[in-house]
Amino acid sequence: MKRYPRDMRGYGPNAPDPKWPGKANIAVQFVLNYEEGGENCILHGDAASEAFLSDIPGTAPWPGQRHWNMESLYEYGARAGFWRLHRLFTGAGIPLTIYGVATALARSPEQVQAMKDAGWEIASHGLKWVDHKDMAEAEEQAAIAEAVHLHTEVVGAAPRGWYTGRCSENTVRLVAETGGFDYISDTYDDDLPYWIKIEERDQLIIPYTLEANDMRFATSPGWITGEQFFQYLKDAFDTLYAEGVEGQAKMMSIGLHCRLIGRPGKIAGLKRFIDYIQGFAGVWCPRRIDIAEHWAATHPPVRINRPSQMARADFVEQFGGIFEHSPWIAERAFDLELGPAHDCSTGMHNALCRIFRSSDMTERLGVLTAHPDLAGKLAAAGKLTTESTSEQTGAGLDMLTDAERETFQRLNSTYVAKHAFPFIIAVRDHDKASIRAAFERRIGNDTETEFAEACRQVERIAQFRLMDMLP
Repeated sequence: MKRYPRDMRGYGPNAPDPKWPGKANIAVQFVLNYEEGGENCILHGDAASEAFLSDIPGTAPWPGQRHWNMESLYEYGARAGFWRLHRLFTGAGIPLTIYGVATALARSPEQVQAMKDAGWEIASHGLKWVDHKDMAEAEEQAAIAEAVHLHTEVVGAAPRGWYTGRCSENTVRLVAETGGFDYISDTYDDDLPYWIKIEERDQLIIPYTLEANDMRFATSPGWITGEQFFQYLKDAFDTLYAEGVEGQAKMMSIGLHCRLIGRPGKIAGLKRFIDYIQGFAGVWCPRRIDIAEHWAATHPPVRINRPSQMARADFVEQFGGIFEHSPWIAERAFDLELGPAHDCSTGMHNALCRIFRSSDMTERLGVLTAHPDLAGKLAAAGKLTTESTSEQTGAGLDMLTDAERETFQRLNSTYVAKHAFPFIIAVRDHDKASIRAAFERRIGNDTETEFAEACRQVERIAQFRLMDMLP
């Protein structure tokens, strides 16, 4: 058994209606990352200076040394940038979510008080603004616990949201296992929140963004002027707003940093964007915790029995009858590289069909001959499988006149005598008259052509059966 953990499906083609408050067409959510004073610095016990997300081009860590210029850029964010952003958002009446690095918050009591006075959410951004990728699991677990402890001590309340940013492959699981977070945002994989199962806990994920994000003032390719930032945000907003008007409402996350967007030339673009969206009706600008509470109330977690997580016996019992009397197909499909993308009717259909298509001619012929005749003796005797009975009944084949029944039996006999397997058709695509017309048309095909068509029809029947069972 091979299992692929990444989820390439998500909501699939039919995302849920988020039902935003006030029937909003879009939720525009602003995050301000507060990292100043929590970055890599030998004063903080780190091995080297910071080298990430600053206006110094091509910078590298300075092992064992303070980087005076880098420190001063981060200090600008706390001393000047934060207050410029505070005036902008309080003036616009838009509440923020703060991603607060715990050690940075501890070094900025006035800023923390201003966040609280404004009614902003202060979520956790970890203990320090450092990479987690090389941390041992126990070390990272301890850092998460200390982040929550220090955050609670400094802010006066435990964080309800979490975003690491510089995370490891274990971060989301370790944070979820604490059991104390309404949401985690260490993903960038969707335009809507969604639930994941970690052990026995249903954990809400609210995806974040690295593209509608001022960090691109400090990366390449990126923004150079505030106008470029505004134009990108405007284009993203216009696209998502139009989707919302069409009934496909989404969430737009915008990521900000005090030391970047807090500069005068850059914040001009952000201000222009805020002015722009305030000219639209149906725009909801919540904190992230507001989104979490809304989603939990409106779209609570729903557990399904996922094929990719089933034991072999359960898997075969569930899907062994999808291809008529051919459980060997499900047996072999269980050993494929299944994952979340297969936990739906389309995904399972693809997996089962792969086995059917790759089997030899004799095995496929066995699947064809396992199918009953249409309106044949087994149907009359009530000996069809539950699935076949339902399908033939749905097409009206249980309500034939004596003449119609005689015609079908004659066609069945002629077809089997010529091709050595029963006539197979996905009856849910037809009514009684079109089934008979297809029967009379196809009976004249050569056996090679008809074998290929019968195989296609078997796959179509399997598709319908799976649609009755899975999303």
